Amino acid sequence: MDKLTKLLSPELMATDTFVRAITHRSANGKNNERMEFLGDSVLGLIITTELYRQMPRASEGYLSRLRASLVNENALAQLSAELALGDFLRLGPGELKSGGFRRKSILADALEALIGCIYLEQGLPATEHFVLTIFTERLSNLPAEDELKDPKSRLQEFLQSRGHELPDYELLAVEGEAHRQTFTAECRVPVMQITTCGVSSSRRKAEQDAAAKAFAQVMSDHDQ
Repeated sequence: MDKLTKLLSPELMATDTFVRAITHRSANGKNNERMEFLGDSVLGLIITTELYRQMPRASEGYLSRLRASLVNENALAQLSAELALGDFLRLGPGELKSGGFRRKSILADALEALIGCIYLEQGLPATEHFVLTIFTERLSNLPAEDELKDPKSRLQEFLQSRGHELPDYELLAVEGEAHRQTFTAECRVPVMQITTCGVSSSRRKAEQDAAAKAFAQVMSDHDQ
């Protein structure tokens, strides 16, 4: 809580805009959904501009993956937790009982709403200062381009670079009710006699999981 209060002025935190920014839709009254929509765009603009300035030789694809790695739900939820933003949230009884102040989606949305709040109350320069301050460490330690590629891409590029055929993917099973399904996918790398399975909440994620396991095996065999 102290970290956030050091970054925000008492005047800002006393505004109705701030109250709305920390109010989840589960609570009574006006919530932060519209402000989250605004904050998402403002955050994207600031991070995109900073990456453009900071990395003049990076390709568009690399910049896009960098931005995605910085502003995805997991990254924003982690930042929100570091700021102890959850301590400020106004939640409905159900979310309070279920620990909503620790839920990734709620924390990420609240941070975007807070960014929207700062933009509305203090303008773009103040918002840019806030965003770049909380992202300082992450912007100073950006991952290499290869680290940002998804497992399927990394596996495919490795095999192609050595003249091998591309891996095969097959959906093995779909289990559970329509809104809570579990997908099992298989990845086969025939030339190396590698077969792996991945399980996740979508076919794409299951294939990525299987590809990650296959790539780990490929690299292990390659290093030997």
